[in-house]
Parts: sequence; structure tokens; C-alpha cells
Amino acid sequence: MKFADIQGNEHVTAALSAMIGSGRIPHAIMFQDSDGGPGVPMCLAFLDALMGSSSKLDKLIHPDVHFVYPVSGAPALSFVQKWRELVLSNPYFTESELDEALGLEGKSSLIAVADAKQILEKLAFNSLEGGYKAVVVYLPERMNQEAANRLLKSIEEPPQMTQFLLVTHSPEKVLPTILSRCQNIRLLPGGAPHASENESTAQYRSCFRELMDALIARDLMRSLEAGEALSALGSREKQKAFCRFAAGQIRKIFMLQQGMEQVAGLTPEDVFLRDYASRVKKTFPRAAAAMLDRALLLIERNVNQKILFCDLVNRMYLYII
Repeated sequence: MKFADIQGNEHVTAALSAMIGSGRIPHAIMFQDSDGGPGVPMCLAFLDALMGSSSKLDKLIHPDVHFVYPVSGAPALSFVQKWRELVLSNPYFTESELDEALGLEGKSSLIAVADAKQILEKLAFNSLEGGYKAVVVYLPERMNQEAANRLLKSIEEPPQMTQFLLVTHSPEKVLPTILSRCQNIRLLPGGAPHASENESTAQYRSCFRELMDALIARDLMRSLEAGEALSALGSREKQKAFCRFAAGQIRKIFMLQQGMEQVAGLTPEDVFLRDYASRVKKTFPRAAAAMLDRALLLIERNVNQKILFCDLVNRMYLYII
């Protein structure tokens, strides 16, 4: 993966190239991305420019590049082959696609202290290729407190010639002490070689629009019917994916309300969000984001789905206008 392979975010690739060219590179860079966005491809392109192109890097088997990502029941290293296969086949994968690829559907995944400890042990050794060592952390918001604290010192004072790259979809959930020690870069959605939405995303967008239209119209019965449709999505993984998608849409509404459209990352399919931003209360996005986080937690705890989404709809109905 090279910078030239990434469509969009040209201002970011230009800035990263300039950093490498000048030798003034932040020791930790956090890419704030949307689910299914260009965060992982940007990390791979950055490493290609920093460490030099190689077949090992292209195949994700470079001995000085280490990946950390949320797993369940075993260390991340146990899933490394499945991780490689997913990234090589589709670097613009979503969180639900990662869970499916790793066989974690229906399980709560996180970055545990054992994985953080293993990475720190590897960083203690000299580079095997004689250049940079790098750690790519996918979804640092999923680190438990102990794992985050373990990595914090290395991110603050990394070993010489060590680069940390982090990709987050929810920067507000990242440990503040880690967030503050990274160069934060917002990536706009897009860049995938396939410009059209996949079937699942189109379904989540349709469900989101139906729910929001009903809520804004103050039609409680229609809103409850939209909630009923969410409870019938087919699986807990799809319901969780919808909540993540909806949270991303809510964040865009918030940024539009704050006059930050340039960094909202609207896609052609998102134009309707401008209308929502002008019609809902400015307190709604923060409240709705918290409601969706709560719904995600309850889905993972296997709460009755009809009750869960009925409660979500009721809460949003009270706050939206």
C-alpha cells in the first residue's frame, strides 16, 4: 500500500510525506477514522514510506511491524493469520467484518493487558531489519485500563526509532492521557476502491433515516415500528453494526451543527444529514451518542432486543426536538 493508492485525504498524505521527508515525525500518530474508512490503509502507506517498500511489509509479515487489535479468549497473536488475510483482501474493513473474520461474532472483544505486555517485550529488542520498529493499534478505545496504562509510558517515551500508529473510530473513548500524547489526524471517509456502499451499510442507512424521519415528525407509533425493524435485523452483530453506523451519523450531525462541515466527512449519501442538523436540538447529538453506546453495551449483555430498541426509541423521542 502506497500513498498514491489512497483515494481522497490528499492533504493528509501530503502532510505525512512532508513529515517523513523532513525527518520530523511525531512518535505517535492517531488517525481518527470512521468505520470502514481509510485508517488502516493510511497506516500501511505511511509505513511503506517510512520503512521503504518491501515484500515483507506488503504481505504484513515484516518482523519489525506489530499489530494490536481487539480479540476475545486468546492473545491477538493467535489470530494474526486471519488478521493478515482480512487486511490483504480488504483493508477498508468494518468492525463487524473484523469480528466475522476472527470468528468473534457474539463475543465481546478487547485489547487486553497480555497483548500490550507482549508488544512491549518485542519493542525491547533491536530492530531485526536495522531500521524503524512500528506498532499499529487498531481501536485503542477497546483497550482495558491496565493495557492502556502499560502502553502509555512507551507512547510517552518510545524506544529509539519506534513509531506508534493508532486508528480510532471513537476518540472520545480513548484514554485521555494516550490521546493527548499523539498527533491526532482526522481522516475523511472514502478512499475505498469501491465507491458504492455495500448492502449492509445501505440497509443501516435506510433504517437510520426511517427512525430519524419518524422521530422528527413526532410520530411515536412510526418511531416504535422503526425500533421494531432494528430488533429484527437478524443478528446481534448486525444490531451492533447499526449502532456504530448510527453513532457515526450522529457525530456528523453534531459537526454540522457546530459549523464544521469541512471535517464532518460527508459522503454523497449523507446530504440528508444537513436537514437533520437544522431540525434537531443541539443537545440531541451528545445525548443520542450516549444512548447508542448504552444500546451497544446492552446488546453485548444479551438483553431482550425488542425491549432494548423500544427503550432506545423512547429515549431518543424525548430528546430530539
